[in-house]
Amino acid sequence: MPLRNRVTPFGEIVAADARGTLMGNRGCLHQEDGEIVRPWATRRWIACQLAFKGRQRQLMQPNRYTELFFLDEATALANGHRPCAECRRADFLRFREAWGRGNGLDPETLGVDEIDRALHADRVDGRVPRRFDAAAESQPDGALVADGVQAFLVKGRNLLPWSPGGYGNPLPIRPGQAVTVLTPASILRAIAAGYAPALHYSAWVV
Repeated sequence: MPLRNRVTPFGEIVAADARGTLMGNRGCLHQEDGEIVRPWATRRWIACQLAFKGRQRQLMQPNRYTELFFLDEATALANGHRPCAECRRADFLRFREAWGRGNGLDPETLGVDEIDRALHADRVDGRVPRRFDAAAESQPDGALVADGVQAFLVKGRNLLPWSPGGYGNPLPIRPGQAVTVLTPASILRAIAAGYAPALHYSAWVV
């Protein structure tokens, strides 16, 4: 029975058999029996490598942070997680550079706390994820959007249906097609400024 630790582009934490490619941390979300009881416990939401320096963890230990898993970096970014500044240092520096430039700030003076405060305000409105509607064709590659209950990756002139196991066959974006944008606005600006999120291999083979 899979643990409830996979995160969808909508921010739902679900159980899924398929393995993710990144691990996420937003604090301790579970109680002692492993049940998820809160959506987050800190404003520092990060996305980490699955393996780093041989460290081993037992999942969902009592009073320790909850290990969350994402299909890929596009999914992690859609949830407002940024690259970890330790295990993904090079990615974090690239992200800070693009996030700063995209949001009109000096990357050289940007601290982690400043980024995390801004991201937390950008991804949630109270306890509800922030969303907005826009034309699909206006979104950068690597953004995640939704049409009803289905999430899609924007790639080229296509939308790739998201699932816990990977992306499906591409669907051409229709002229003027309206979608709900799942990726936070400041991260969209970072992507537009040059930060290219790592995509699940299925995004390249369909």
